[in-house]
Amino acid sequence: MRYQEFLEHVYKRYSGNVKLGLERMEGLLMDLGNPQHQLTGFHVAGTNGKGSVCATLESLALAHGLKTGLNTSPHLVDYSERFRINGKQPEFELILQIFLEHEELFNKWEASFFEISTAIALILFVRNQVDCAVIEVGLGGRLDATNLFTPDVAAITNIGLDHVKTLGGSLELIAAEKAGMIKANVPLVLGDMEQQPFKVISDKASQLNAPLSIWDRDYQATNLHNNIAGIMFDYHYQDYHFRGVQANLLGEHQATNLAMALTAFIIYANKHGIQVNETAVRKGLSQINWKGRMQLLSKSPAIILDGAHNLHGVKALIRTLDLTFPGVKPHFLISILADKDFSAMLGLMASRAAHIYLAKNNSERAATIEEQMAVLKDYPVAVSTHPSVAEAWDVARTELKQEDLLVCGGSLFTVGELLAHLDGNKQP
Repeated sequence: MRYQEFLEHVYKRYSGNVKLGLERMEGLLMDLGNPQHQLTGFHVAGTNGKGSVCATLESLALAHGLKTGLNTSPHLVDYSERFRINGKQPEFELILQIFLEHEELFNKWEASFFEISTAIALILFVRNQVDCAVIEVGLGGRLDATNLFTPDVAAITNIGLDHVKTLGGSLELIAAEKAGMIKANVPLVLGDMEQQPFKVISDKASQLNAPLSIWDRDYQATNLHNNIAGIMFDYHYQDYHFRGVQANLLGEHQATNLAMALTAFIIYANKHGIQVNETAVRKGLSQINWKGRMQLLSKSPAIILDGAHNLHGVKALIRTLDLTFPGVKPHFLISILADKDFSAMLGLMASRAAHIYLAKNNSERAATIEEQMAVLKDYPVAVSTHPSVAEAWDVARTELKQEDLLVCGGSLFTVGELLAHLDGNKQP
């Protein structure tokens, strides 16, 4: 089996109709020897920002000399992006080898796409003898395939209305699903969230005797300075105070994510007798590798890629643009999924846009040009329509002036297609 055949095979198992539950994953992992029990590290959930937290944890651990395994989703361009060992993607032959070794078990348990991907990550990390694993929840928490991993430290970034058909139509219901990843006696770091979901999560943590570290109460990021190169802030947690730390992630909202990750890492380090070194902290925060999230492609003209895949993400994007590029009306290259609140997302962008390059990405979930235009017709903004993300990009690049700002996103599928186009027309 070649790698492309492997991809076609596992993608066939990708379906929104997969029944959520841990029974298949429990059986599969038991047959695999329960690799998750051989790992230590972090488990991160949340509506937005969990990937940024995971990438930051990886970078902090690497800067402290630890061997790391990172498992995130979705990928943008290449399936191998879901896995990193010591900050680098594994060779695809290694992923294929693991799959072929255990294909009979994957078939026996009728494992889904995400279950197979999670199992491959766990096996990969054990074989490479990583010091710490950083594992991102795929969807929700309670019934997610990653939830059979018991971490040293867990984190929940925030709670917003996303995946409501699966997780529930209120913040409280979504919080209850994400709280399902809390483990007895495992420290939990909480990000900035509204009172209702906070109460659901903190009550669950109390029931399980999981020590809480709460944003703004227990740890803070203050004195924020945001510019096109990233964000600078002062960090405070217990006896740890780092002044003027500079991170290469763009946007004030990232200060919470960065402070969360640093707090989780300090808790982990203290548990394992690792000395938290300020020089290493500064190095780790300055070298975070996380594409497609407020990623600066060019400074002149300014071009930014950002998934901004739900309303919460678009609000954070708009605030960052207002602070970083005051008075500038952005051009947007957009394609949004139909199962998101795309009317509100488009409205926020259209209300301050100079021009919108509207496309339809390749996802079967993508909103059509017509559906998106039905929203945009109510706004006094110039809109051009394009049959693909790549064609929208090619037109936008010819029309941009040096002083312009172009923001590409609305979905991680959109960002992935654009990165593939820029990288020689690979297919996500």
